[in-house]
Amino acid sequence: MKNVLTFGEMMLRLKPSANNRIVQSNAFEASYGGAEANVAVSLALQGDSASYLTKFPENSLGDTALGTLRKYGVNTSHILRGGPRLGIYFFEKGASVRGTSVVYDRAGSSLAVSKANEYDWEKIFEGIDYFYFSGITPAISEELQNAVLSACQYCKDHNIQIACDMNYRGKMWTPQEAQEFSKKVMPFVNICLVHDEDFEASLGIKSFDGDMSRGIEQKDSFKNAMRQVYNRYPNCHTVASVLRNIYSVEDSQWSALLLRDGKFFESPVYKVHVYEGVAGGDAFGAGLMHGFLNDYKGQEQVNYAIAASVLKLTIGGDLNLVSEQEIRDVMKKDSASAMKR
Repeated sequence: MKNVLTFGEMMLRLKPSANNRIVQSNAFEASYGGAEANVAVSLALQGDSASYLTKFPENSLGDTALGTLRKYGVNTSHILRGGPRLGIYFFEKGASVRGTSVVYDRAGSSLAVSKANEYDWEKIFEGIDYFYFSGITPAISEELQNAVLSACQYCKDHNIQIACDMNYRGKMWTPQEAQEFSKKVMPFVNICLVHDEDFEASLGIKSFDGDMSRGIEQKDSFKNAMRQVYNRYPNCHTVASVLRNIYSVEDSQWSALLLRDGKFFESPVYKVHVYEGVAGGDAFGAGLMHGFLNDYKGQEQVNYAIAASVLKLTIGGDLNLVSEQEIRDVMKKDSASAMKR
């Protein structure tokens, strides 16, 4: 079985009940999540071998985050312990025309203050076939930028495939900072996931006009941007992107494009009523990686990845708590909404 290692920050997630705003809340629902942790959990639940790397404090919050990963079958043997605190983010669910909002409280977290030399890549990458991280991880600190670059160099030297979701977070760094790092890391990347505004913010490539209500209609512009990534970085054999028409917080259409070894594949378009619009991109990334781990052809891979993504939009919390069979039921369309008796 092929093995994936993901690297990033898992945080405590605090969410006001129902659709309350933070300002009116005196109680919060607690759970755990973070981009690369979400991917690792998704892969484990789909029957793949997934390991996760981060640093947790040695307290009950760190213990609970660790237990969450273990509960879903993620290998946690390389997770570091120590440091001052677990990062937190507040998730304020939107409704109708009021968008969903996130407030970070992650400065000075155990991962954020970790040093690049704490990570023994030779030991960590033993038995690993794929390394997965997002643009969020290097945005946390300069030390983590150095850690990611060191990890990528090790992977290149040892024939480990590198997958990067170019997730841009404007609350964490600027487009100039993101692009500067991307120029350093992209020559290593073999599999690039890049969506919507990430093209321009992270890579300096224009993909569409920014109107999220008509992303799917601008498919040709996305294809052109994906082709630029593919041609600019010779090591990058795969570029994948989610396209969306977002009409409100609850109602949207989702599809995806996959450029693999020079050939484009297009997924079906799903009309989605969103329960909670978070981590759909992580679910897509996990679905894409599941395809590589299980030798899917291009069309099956993109169809599977977008089905995993839209299924996540029906589930509360960060984690896509679904099986491979449930994703395949969505791919069939005619059986996905049937009651299971």
